[in-house]
Amino acid sequence: MGTLSNIFWLGTKEVRSLLRDFVMIALIVWAFGPGLLARATGNAEAVNNASIAFVDEDHSALSRSLMGALTPPYFQEPVLIEPDELDRAIDQSRFTFVVVVPPNFEADVRRGLQPEIQLNVDATAVIQAATGTAYVQEMLMDQIAYFAQRSDPVAVSAVDLVVRRAFNPNGIQPWFQSVVALLDQISILTIALTGAALLREREHGTIEHLLVMPLTSFEIATSKVLANGLVIMFAFAISLTFIVEYSIGVPIAGSRALLFLGTFVYLFSAAAIGVFLGTVARTMAQFALLMLLTIMPMMMLSGGMTPIESQPAWLQPITQLLPSRHYMAFSQAIVFRGAGFEAVLNEFLAMAGLGIVFFGASLVLFRRSITMSR
Repeated sequence: MGTLSNIFWLGTKEVRSLLRDFVMIALIVWAFGPGLLARATGNAEAVNNASIAFVDEDHSALSRSLMGALTPPYFQEPVLIEPDELDRAIDQSRFTFVVVVPPNFEADVRRGLQPEIQLNVDATAVIQAATGTAYVQEMLMDQIAYFAQRSDPVAVSAVDLVVRRAFNPNGIQPWFQSVVALLDQISILTIALTGAALLREREHGTIEHLLVMPLTSFEIATSKVLANGLVIMFAFAISLTFIVEYSIGVPIAGSRALLFLGTFVYLFSAAAIGVFLGTVARTMAQFALLMLLTIMPMMMLSGGMTPIESQPAWLQPITQLLPSRHYMAFSQAIVFRGAGFEAVLNEFLAMAGLGIVFFGASLVLFRRSITMSR
């Protein structure tokens, strides 16, 4: 009972200290609120609201129908410009795409010729330009084929390929991005809060006061893990409800209780990493550098940026040592596939095991780091 009481009061002190840090509170609110929403909806790989202009030198029904084929939400309303404005419009970045329809275009199509349409692209917007070019080409070709045949073109194929998308039928990119962003925010803030809390005690000289009290390293480290983890857990629950589900519209297919349980286990693992880094670092500057070396691989190799199977073969086994990789698979299975506990048991145990290893290593180094800093 004495150990639990010590952990409770130390954790209470930690929470009060965090609540008095208005800068950190503002950072948490931003990270799990507007920041998460902006990242989830702003990094879509599909073309969205791209600016486009037309140079219509044909002034025919076909050229006007081509303008009408490029519609929102993929493109903005096409703007009609004069030929001598083209170069200046591209140079000034007014439009990402400019389509030039030559004279006698409709007449040449009627005669069965193959006239050319010029597509000018501002390739400084690399992703938008690369993806948008295919969009423009497909939309224009469909419209020209419909005009030439006077009916919807019918593709003739020996095989009828039927595509059925599971779990995300419309291919909504923000659904996936929101879960990835939530994982990244949890990782960054949990590691930062726990490690910084330990270093703050050392820099203010209060860690020595704690060590001369009848407290163990386990109680001190556990109180920081639990206190900061509970704060992030509360922020996670609010963000999941109001940002991910309500604002972005991501349906949670599986059990929310199981998702919260797995998130708590991952928070323990991430907080243990934060305490471990806090014991290794001697100053806040060293801790910041260690965070960069730790968090970036956790984010890049979690499977959120690129699937694990698409990563180099020699690197894939190493990702098994990252709790973020297991939490990404765990959360996606529950949120999108509605998986039960049996399906995510291995990921759950892996997160717990890695957390215990990092926490144990932190306890071993805790006293040693304090002795070396004296």
